[in-house]
Amino acid sequence: MKKIMVITGASSGMGRDFVKQIEEREKVDEIWVLARREDRLIELSKEVKTPLVPIAIDLSNIEQIKTYKEKLESENPDVVLLANCAGYGKFDHYENIPLETELNMVDLNCKSVMTMVKYTLPYMRNGARIVNIASCSAFQPIPYINVYASTKAFLVHYSRALNLELKYRGISVTAVCPFWTKTEFFDRAINPDRKDVVIKYSVIYDSKKVVAKAIKDAYNRKDISVYGGKNNLQRILVKLLPHKLVMKIWSKQQKFDGTPNIRK
Repeated sequence: MKKIMVITGASSGMGRDFVKQIEEREKVDEIWVLARREDRLIELSKEVKTPLVPIAIDLSNIEQIKTYKEKLESENPDVVLLANCAGYGKFDHYENIPLETELNMVDLNCKSVMTMVKYTLPYMRNGARIVNIASCSAFQPIPYINVYASTKAFLVHYSRALNLELKYRGISVTAVCPFWTKTEFFDRAINPDRKDVVIKYSVIYDSKKVVAKAIKDAYNRKDISVYGGKNNLQRILVKLLPHKLVMKIWSKQQKFDGTPNIRK
């Protein structure tokens, strides 16, 4: 039986770094990589030793994920790891973001992860791992990054509960919660036609280091992975402080006044 890993969002950012680093951790016959941009996936295949199988689909379209399901049914592989790295966010006041965009975030950040896990579980055995890329934004409500942060809060709770539910099968689930991380995330999150929404980033971490910690924690079967001193400190503080105060501090840092007008 063919042994494989499956990684979504592999065309850029943490998904791409995940592919490059994971092959050094565990040898498999193939790595199936899923993303919209097939050219990026083909390009990535030239940078790794493990054979890559590109599956070019839009993961926010749940119907398209059936292509992946059909491939699983056809090949019946042993999936030793599933890493859901696809996702995106938008920075702006809630009233400024189109409903279509917000629903698309939910589709990609939440529904696609649930679908990928549901389709993949029948092909996973004792010792397999699931890694879901969430965010430190999951730990608190965040005005002006409202829907994105909410989807990541869902993902953390979903992953940690699923980790417990799958223990009987010897399958672990790790929710990865990065702080600000240098990837193409910002290219999509920021609206170039408007003034910057987020004006203060206390630190921006290196994607490769975040991924290295995520892989280490996943292989240690931790249910959550948090990289960086400031990230861990913030995680502790938002547990201790009232969220109303946390939102007030955040809004003051970014000079938000609660209206849709971002710093005229």
